[in-house]
Amino acid sequence: MDGNSNESTRRPLAYLNGEFLNRSDARPLRILSEYLEPLSHFRGEKIRDTDVFFGSARIKETGPLSRYYHEARELAKLVTRWSDALSHTTQRFVVCSGGGPGIMEAANRGASDAGGKTIGLNIALPFEQEPNPFITPDLSFEFHYFFMRKFWFAYLAKACVVFPGGFGTLDEFMELLTLAQTQKLAKKIVFVLYGREFWEQVVNFDTMVKFGTISPEDLDLFDYADDPQTAFELLRDGLMKYHLKAEPETPAIARTRHPETPGP
Repeated sequence: MDGNSNESTRRPLAYLNGEFLNRSDARPLRILSEYLEPLSHFRGEKIRDTDVFFGSARIKETGPLSRYYHEARELAKLVTRWSDALSHTTQRFVVCSGGGPGIMEAANRGASDAGGKTIGLNIALPFEQEPNPFITPDLSFEFHYFFMRKFWFAYLAKACVVFPGGFGTLDEFMELLTLAQTQKLAKKIVFVLYGREFWEQVVNFDTMVKFGTISPEDLDLFDYADDPQTAFELLRDGLMKYHLKAEPETPAIARTRHPETPGP
């Protein structure tokens, strides 16, 4: 018998077996990976919480709606300069986007202009979605599962500013707003809808109150803004009111651990 026959028939270790990892049986492992891999990077970069920017991938630097691109960039710059000036051992209120082009790019670009770290939670789509070049390299993530990407939007967010967008923007914003309305989040998220004219035409919240599908107090969950300075002041004041009253112990997600250290 050939002395090398055992080597030629030996199966790879399960966690190195790409064929197995791509099977339906390994789906739980793939899902868990989209939790653990970002968690590892967030800990390494000491990311404590985020300001999430939502908005259309189709709004470019030039074009009929380009004002929103430039104003998202300016707002992200203002937020980053303010948050970086806070005295903390962790990274507070880091600008986070969906990682793609359009408003997402503008947000990451503005944070980069200010010299801050910035997060991109990208997802593979048949069109429109490639990571933009302004994301901090160690904070650029690619997701397969929409729900894991949404988890990371929701879990770290302390504020959310929503620029004009399409189905994806509506989906992401409404999910976070529903979690806030139903008190499924153990924190306060500061919501700002950017562009009152757009949002009042796209979603008639007053009609929802009129027909009783939401409560009048649900309208207090968010504010409107039409310029970067107003939006910044709403975000800053809300974050100071709800999240800078006292400095609690550094949360586990922001603690740097040795790679071989067990535990959460």
